[in-house]
Amino acid sequence: MTIRIAVVDDETIVCSRLSRALGKDGATVEAFTEGGTFLARHAEVPFDLVFLDVNLPDGDGIAHIPAIKAASPATEVIVVTGYGSIESAIAAVKAGAFHYVQKPVKLAEVRHLARSALERAALRRENRELREALREADGEKPIIGSAPAIRRVFAMIDKVAPVDCNVLLLGASGTGKELVARAIHRQSGRAERPFVSFNCGGFSEELISSELFGYEKGAFTGAGATKIGLLEAAAGGTVFLDEIGEMPLSMQVRLLRAIQERRILRVGGVHPIDLDIRIVAATNKDLKHEAAAGAFREDLFFRLNVVTIHLPRLDERREDIAPLAMHFLTKYGAAFRKAVAAIDPEAMAILANYSYPGNVRELENIIERGVALADGDTLRVRDLPSDLRQLSFDSMEGEGLASLEDMERRYIAKVLERTGYNKGLASKILDIPRTTLWRKIKQYGLE
Repeated sequence: MTIRIAVVDDETIVCSRLSRALGKDGATVEAFTEGGTFLARHAEVPFDLVFLDVNLPDGDGIAHIPAIKAASPATEVIVVTGYGSIESAIAAVKAGAFHYVQKPVKLAEVRHLARSALERAALRRENRELREALREADGEKPIIGSAPAIRRVFAMIDKVAPVDCNVLLLGASGTGKELVARAIHRQSGRAERPFVSFNCGGFSEELISSELFGYEKGAFTGAGATKIGLLEAAAGGTVFLDEIGEMPLSMQVRLLRAIQERRILRVGGVHPIDLDIRIVAATNKDLKHEAAAGAFREDLFFRLNVVTIHLPRLDERREDIAPLAMHFLTKYGAAFRKAVAAIDPEAMAILANYSYPGNVRELENIIERGVALADGDTLRVRDLPSDLRQLSFDSMEGEGLASLEDMERRYIAKVLERTGYNKGLASKILDIPRTTLWRKIKQYGLE
């Protein structure tokens, strides 16, 4: 990436000398004699580093630092002046400057300062990218989709996130319930506090009790130290209880009491611990039916079901299959260090017509497998699971054999329909230039 440096000084000779010196290290340098002209350019395309004079024709240079940082927080500023003083140096640093130098500047010193400032900027950028990667690893992943069914979910997230109430997520396995729970947490007033996730299915009552409520040292054999439960550890944050329909009835009683009283007792404890948490619960069961059948406490259902969000199955948002597939292709291409950047149109047609009983999670697994097996830069039919390939062949047999031209016309029409006639996205899915797509649209009368 080419480094962009700005020199802002009312003396053209200073601009010229600094520009030549800084350009020797390969940076692109632009010079300005007025602060206003520089700020307008910086707002268009931010600079990585700015050498800023204090005395400018249109005002105090130090006063421009907040505007520089507002346009680009990563930009470093080195203040230059012919009237050095401790007061102005302190003012520059307080305003966010990296360093402060006096005229006449030494060109060797300027180049050294530039390298130091750019190294600091690169380190900050690397730290920011690392934090983003860690958030991604911790589950802060995007919810991909633009179908009406998923847009309704987005709208519900926007409405309910700022309201500090419990939320119940209903949807089949693999529809992304934890992603929605994390999105609610991120958009809430609790975003800076912990997000704690616990799966209520497949665990014994004792383990659920220990994990959620914790225990005191000596509470039972093997309790050699006090353990803080997840409800307590999430103080001020959000607790996501997945598969809440699988929780044993006896534990439902304890959870209900904790929600009602906003306090808990650790196992073996005698001092109540106050709770400040929001609960987002999720299940693939019909809890209202389960409550009527006596398999789930009705009072707990009402406590959890303040707001309900229904998550659609993938076959209810088929127009999202292609963008989701491309998202997972990019994700696993990077994870496996493979340059798989496209999906063959025939393979995409198979993916677009599959029923996905495992929903988005199944699509992700299919793409992960395909990227792992792909030989070149394109995921092809042979990289898909054999049952998908057989389903595609069987459906072709049922339709009867068609000409290659007719198959192409029908497939292009289907891709256009699924993408809402988004030519850019359709050309990527079809793996053909946009000009070719326009020609095919005209040829087949698909305008």
